[in-house]
Amino acid sequence: MNWDWDYTTQGLLAALGIGLLIGAVRERQHGHDGHALQAGVRTHALLALMGAMALLLGPPVFLVALLAAGLLAWSSYRVTAPQDPGLTGEIAQLTTVLLGGLALQQQALAAALGVVVAILLWAKAPLARLSRDVISDAEMRDALLLAACALVVLPLLPDTAVDPWGVLVPSKLWQIVVLVMGVGMLGHIALRAVGARWGLPVAGFFSGFASSTAAVAGFGRSSRAATALVPPSAAAALLANLASLLLFAAVIGTTSPPLLQVIAWPLAAGALMLLVFSALGLRHVPDEAVPQTSGAKAFQLRHALVIALVIAAVLLVSEGLRQLFGQAGALVGATVAALGELHAAAASVASLTASGGLELAQARWGVVALLGAASVAKTVLAFVSGGVRYGGIVAVGLGAMVVAAAVVTWVVGG
Repeated sequence: MNWDWDYTTQGLLAALGIGLLIGAVRERQHGHDGHALQAGVRTHALLALMGAMALLLGPPVFLVALLAAGLLAWSSYRVTAPQDPGLTGEIAQLTTVLLGGLALQQQALAAALGVVVAILLWAKAPLARLSRDVISDAEMRDALLLAACALVVLPLLPDTAVDPWGVLVPSKLWQIVVLVMGVGMLGHIALRAVGARWGLPVAGFFSGFASSTAAVAGFGRSSRAATALVPPSAAAALLANLASLLLFAAVIGTTSPPLLQVIAWPLAAGALMLLVFSALGLRHVPDEAVPQTSGAKAFQLRHALVIALVIAAVLLVSEGLRQLFGQAGALVGATVAALGELHAAAASVASLTASGGLELAQARWGVVALLGAASVAKTVLAFVSGGVRYGGIVAVGLGAMVVAAAVVTWVVGG
């Protein structure tokens, strides 16, 4: 056989390293629990090398080696089953053989998978706590529903528009449904994992990169669980809008760098206001005020569907205005479009500026108008989803952002 000895040597070394890593984890976790360890560092290293050498001799030999490893794992299970009925150790042995063979063909992939396997073996206790203590039965049902909506329904929907104007794309609208549900799930689990003071804000900020509108709606619903949750939920919604504002600036900067230069300070002022009011919402929120939510639903599918329908209606209205007013009314159409999708509206204004359709002086005020329109839509959504108190806090924070951006735009623009 004509072998590339350098590549083969690297593959054998990679297989050895994978076996040693997995074996070390198994030895560390189960070598001192009072029971005999059936497969430790040496065994896993030998299994990985066996898989690599068997593949060198050909696929039939590798199949025989895999069957032999399976027989040994079965024999080991019969011995240890009374004390340890789990199959993790036996599955790890077979996986080590497979990774050893894979290391001969794709070393980087085999090494990466070996690290993943080692992490999964090491994280037995944290994963058990997550599945048994942190995630409740109700949350597991919600997670399965979310997975079905994202992985089953979404791929079946068409990604082409179904209306004459080309703005209603079923897959895009369903993504909004999934985002609303996902934000609710993320905030719900974060709340129970680390408490209201830090769980909701962290979840809120990162969910804002996906959809700040979905975050406002999702955290609005979660705030109804208890009065003590209203301030941190509102703070999470404002932090989601902070993340959305950062993405908003990135979209504009990518499409029209000159426009970003003239609105950088107004956007910074708006971001500062969001930070200030979100910090105010996080004061004096004791974790003991957080209710037990093990039986509560993380989200409502009906609520997410209503949000998507509202956004679809806004998109139709904004496109109708654009068709009615033509190019001269593009800025008005973009402002109305910001009621439903801020970043798409920002891209349209930036594109018009880059092509010369809008002067920078008009465009910078157009950006403020976009922020104002989006804030109005999210404020209404906040009142609908979270009630008067939640809506009021969100409204004040978003209003301060728009006012600060407008004042700095006026001052800088002279």
